[in-house]
Amino acid sequence: MAAPIRVDLQHIADMVEPGTRALDVGCGDGALLAYLMNFKRVDARGMELSQAGVNACVANGLSVIQGDADADLRDYPDAAFDYVILSQTLQATREPRKVLEQMLRVGKHAIVSFPNFAHWQVRLRLVFGGRMPETTSLPYKWYDTPNIHLCSIDDFRALCRTMGVRIERSIVLNNASRRINLPPLLANLIGEQAVFMLRRD
Repeated sequence: MAAPIRVDLQHIADMVEPGTRALDVGCGDGALLAYLMNFKRVDARGMELSQAGVNACVANGLSVIQGDADADLRDYPDAAFDYVILSQTLQATREPRKVLEQMLRVGKHAIVSFPNFAHWQVRLRLVFGGRMPETTSLPYKWYDTPNIHLCSIDDFRALCRTMGVRIERSIVLNNASRRINLPPLLANLIGEQAVFMLRRD
């Protein structure tokens, strides 16, 4: 029986084929890495900005280096991995488009998850409260948030079109990280977060 991981991470893990190579950028405590290694036989590596996160991963026998998505992906060779994963981190990068370009250079597939800034609760809190919203997926005060490039599901789809990137799979999640099946217009309104698997055309 597989050890449980966060529901949103499970959706990502389900997109990764067994026996492949994966790089988890911003891997945190290594929960996804450990799951991929132990239950899908993935050759899984990680990159994490915080020293505490790196130490926790290494202490658990995971192959993780300290690094920054904005600066250090360029050090990896082309097509070094089958999957490059960026979970709940894109909005905290300085140059999201360049990070995506590097992910798609380094990996055959890129898997990206992020909170949806067009969620109906966010809209209501801005319209009627007049203040930056705090939600399950965006739990920070405006002055201490790590998020500097918030986007909506529609924004992300538009960026993929601009970049000529193929969306192979997409999943929209509710506030409990459960999958919901909705047409694009409603997904952008009701989805609290999203997971995309991308590939270069």
